[in-house]
Amino acid sequence: MAMRKRDDEVFPNAAGIDVGASSHWVAVPRHLAEQAGCEPVRELGAMTDDLHALAQWLLSLGVDTVALESTGVYWIPVYEVLEQRGLTVWLVDARQLKYVPGRKSDVLDCQWLQKLMSLGLLRAAWRPGNEVCVVRAVVRQREVLLTEQANWVQRMQKALVQMNLQLSEVLSDVMGMTGQAIVRAIVAGERDPQVLARHRYGRIKASERDIERALTGNWREEHLFVLTQALAMFDTLAQ
Repeated sequence: MAMRKRDDEVFPNAAGIDVGASSHWVAVPRHLAEQAGCEPVRELGAMTDDLHALAQWLLSLGVDTVALESTGVYWIPVYEVLEQRGLTVWLVDARQLKYVPGRKSDVLDCQWLQKLMSLGLLRAAWRPGNEVCVVRAVVRQREVLLTEQANWVQRMQKALVQMNLQLSEVLSDVMGMTGQAIVRAIVAGERDPQVLARHRYGRIKASERDIERALTGNWREEHLFVLTQALAMFDTLAQ
């Protein structure tokens, strides 16, 4: 692919930002920097006031479009602040930069990003609208919590098995109505298998006698402690 010349620039007033965890490197068009009497490359911090200072600097130079690397989650605050300040922001996959020939060894990532953006050689990644972002964040968080809940259920099952309480052998769902009632009774201090078996709900295939036999085990304090902690975490995540 032949590199286009200045006359072929599609976005002559575009900037490029190499996003980092604690700071961001920014490159602006050389002609805008020369007009303002400043260097075309600048490092700015990642704090919110730094981002607003970045936006103000770009606007003061006449930058109208910004190419932003989609690095981890660090790009999100930068994207949001720049967009709020009226700049057109292109979210760019960093892998795109590797497939364009002609880069010199002494060129910084932000400069290469700015050059490719100005020449129209980059493609913007899809960024959903604000409402979609809100819904997506909530859905993802729910998935995370459900996964963590399932992990705590596994810890409860492990603690029960270590005490040879074979609840999973008589119940298809240890955290169903019957299973939860039994586990909560155990955590509350009940140890009598016959009393625990009375928490059986009508639709359970196993009889009270089957459940009683499954709950005749070796009550050890360390495993009861784990069971109690796991149930507390399960309940916390369910809130």
